[in-house]
Amino acid sequence: MTTVENRYDFVLFFDVQNGNPNGDPDAGNLPRMDPETNHGLVSDVSLKRKVRNFVAEAMQGEPGHEIYMAEKAVLNRQHARAYEALGIKPNSKKLPKEEEKARQITEWMCRNFYDIRAFGAVMTTDVNAGQVRGPVQMTFARSVEPILPLEISITRSSVTNEKDVDKERTMGRKHIVPYGLYRAHGFVNAPLAARTGFSEDDLKLLWEALCNMFELDRSAARGEMATRKLIIFRHDSKLGNAHAHELFERVKVLRCHDGECLPAGDSRTHNWPPARSFADYRIEIDRESLPEGVSILDLCG
Repeated sequence: MTTVENRYDFVLFFDVQNGNPNGDPDAGNLPRMDPETNHGLVSDVSLKRKVRNFVAEAMQGEPGHEIYMAEKAVLNRQHARAYEALGIKPNSKKLPKEEEKARQITEWMCRNFYDIRAFGAVMTTDVNAGQVRGPVQMTFARSVEPILPLEISITRSSVTNEKDVDKERTMGRKHIVPYGLYRAHGFVNAPLAARTGFSEDDLKLLWEALCNMFELDRSAARGEMATRKLIIFRHDSKLGNAHAHELFERVKVLRCHDGECLPAGDSRTHNWPPARSFADYRIEIDRESLPEGVSILDLCG
């Protein structure tokens, strides 16, 4: 399989309705927020987890598509499999002294685990399998406008123990974002793809996962979440033909109300009703005078 030979930069838009897209364990599982601006946040770790889960289901049983950071995985066991497959005896916390053997261990891990090929991994545990810097990286997602989470009281009619059967119903709390549109940026590094073996087929699977990852991630806590747009900037070269930030600036989000659209965050929108659906926004891409060697793919939406 041919490894990826082009640089890619991408913008991912997704939304949530009446759910918690990424709870903060340090804040009682409240939706993550920037305390200075009240914009909602979703961590890159959360997004990568959803990609992993989609790949695990979509490619179940397919060689080379295991997930390294799987639920309840014991990482030392994963590393030991490489040593066993190659007939190499592990040394505690150290790679083999022979450079060739050390390289083979790390390559075996890349070859068999999709998420190592894509995102990289630090595998310097007791059974040392090396360290890999992945070609695919993503930023935190940020809501395009401030969010106002709601705290909802809930009750439970059942009890856990027999002795509690006559007690009052227990009360709980649930945190939701009524609506939020989030934006994240991502990058695919061709030189690093060559080192991990991240292929064109792997890249195609990544785009598919980003478009469909929320379809397999339904839960009461997360409500209705959906990928709305995936805008990909493809460079003709490995190193790229333009700066990523300049390309990202070509993607604008407009807030719309009663037939009028203004840039999201514009002070003139502050008196408008709060956004409650994707129809309250419009995403525009400036396709004029693109840098030479850059093309745009518009997926999902």
